[in-house]
Amino acid sequence: MNDNQERTHLAQADRHIAQAKGYIARQLLLIDGLAAAGQSTNDAWSALAVFEGTLRAFERHRAMILGTLGVREAAQGLRRAP
Repeated sequence: MNDNQERTHLAQADRHIAQAKGYIARQLLLIDGLAAAGQSTNDAWSALAVFEGTLRAFERHRAMILGTLGVREAAQGLRRAP
């Protein structure tokens, strides 16, 4: 994959991370609402754990993309050195 493709994937990873954070924030509000209404929050907490796990996966993927780009940039810098 070339750098442009990696940067496109990086932008996509950033969007996925932002979306996952939104799901987490909404889920926390849902949990608060359920608790305030005296309803069970067990399933809502389980869903939250899944959302948080997905966020961590997206963050790892983003770090991998950044690592790939960093390795390439470092290699290009070495090739340019006199």
